[in-house]
Amino acid sequence: MSNFTTDINSDLGESEESLANGTDYELMRYITSANVACGAHAGGEHTMRETVRIAKELNVAVGAHPGYPDRANFGRIEISMAAADIKATVRDQIRALAEIAGSLGVELVHCKPHGALYHAANKSTEVARAIGRAVLESDEQLVMVGQAGSSTLTLWKSMGLTCAAEAFADRAYEPDGVLRKRTLPGALREDPSIAQQQALDIATRHVAVATDGSELKIMAETICIHSDTPGSVAIARAVNQALHRAGVQLRPLSAK
Repeated sequence: MSNFTTDINSDLGESEESLANGTDYELMRYITSANVACGAHAGGEHTMRETVRIAKELNVAVGAHPGYPDRANFGRIEISMAAADIKATVRDQIRALAEIAGSLGVELVHCKPHGALYHAANKSTEVARAIGRAVLESDEQLVMVGQAGSSTLTLWKSMGLTCAAEAFADRAYEPDGVLRKRTLPGALREDPSIAQQQALDIATRHVAVATDGSELKIMAETICIHSDTPGSVAIARAVNQALHRAGVQLRPLSAK
């Protein structure tokens, strides 16, 4: 039996269709933390409530997944916003989800920025600090999820926030450690066997194989599977089962 422990997270509540057809439910059977869209880049009151309800039923931890208020581009394009406006929208998104979750008897555990906001925080101290301030104003106990090895995590820790480093099972890494751009071929690890091997490597060897075959050192406490990756349920199932077989304990993030 190994002594390895990790969390599996996924971005959820981003589509009425995925909730209605059962995809989100099936996916949540294999993860330990759900990052719930808070109505800016996607989602709304109904999707938030239903996603939290399912997470509670399946004993999955719930976190906020705030993004740029840009539904047309699904929050995947960086937009120019003043730091004060970023702080305000992130704070309001977290509070909106927290209110709905609270009405269902669920406390938020973590916060993971979505899409372009996540990547903007990695590049801009100003953006990262604005997100951190929003969390401090809404719930300072939330665990901040950011990319493993990023300066964002260092900044958030300096602000007094608890952090968890994140790696990805379903995204390819370039040799310099950045995620391969989605517009390039091979950006997604859609084959469950490849995704599960990447998750295993990250959880047990603390490495990921980059696009050129080199090994990157990655120390991560949570592994992401995107709900909109084709075959996400099959990927999540494969990752979950592979980690269990390897004796890796799966448990959600918690600041407690």
